Amino acid sequence: MPKMKTHRGAAKRFKATGKGKLKRAKAYKSHILTKKSAKTKMNLRKSALVSAGDQKRIARLLPYV
Repeated sequence: MPKMKTHRGAAKRFKATGKGKLKRAKAYKSHILTKKSAKTKMNLRKSALVSAGDQKRIARLLPYV
């Protein structure tokens, strides 16, 4: 059987935690930052976990999860 290839786009966006959950970056941090408050931008820097509904779908793209 051929091996399943890793989806390179997903591999750059998600990392697995120690317990097997997926870590992601937050959106809305790339442009139009002048109207966003310092507090908002500070909170966007933090990482977040992928929701339970999306976890299974994204894990399918990453065979190492």
